[in-house]
Amino acid sequence: MSADAWVVVANVDDVPEGEARRVEIGGRGIALYNVAGEVFATDDTCTHMRARLSDGYLEGHVIECPLHFGRFDVRTGAPLSAPCTVAVRPHQVLVEAGTIKVRLAH
Repeated sequence: MSADAWVVVANVDDVPEGEARRVEIGGRGIALYNVAGEVFATDDTCTHMRARLSDGYLEGHVIECPLHFGRFDVRTGAPLSAPCTVAVRPHQVLVEAGTIKVRLAH
């Protein structure tokens, strides 16, 4: 797989509005988030203690880690609250004909 390749990871129906889902691309966990019908993607691992963000609580554009409740902006990956201080990597998303495609960030 080319580093710049778009990868089909799910159908839009697989990620209900207001929820997060985990997918894998080449063995790498990616979290998908559906915010008011718009899909975002980040690495699925919290940068604080390595919990799965896809198991967290999504409110608007903010995902809360289920382990220590640190929060990230799903659009940018920016940490929004302690104990998280390091951004989670965001990825590009393309939705075409009900299919979600992700291009991994370098």
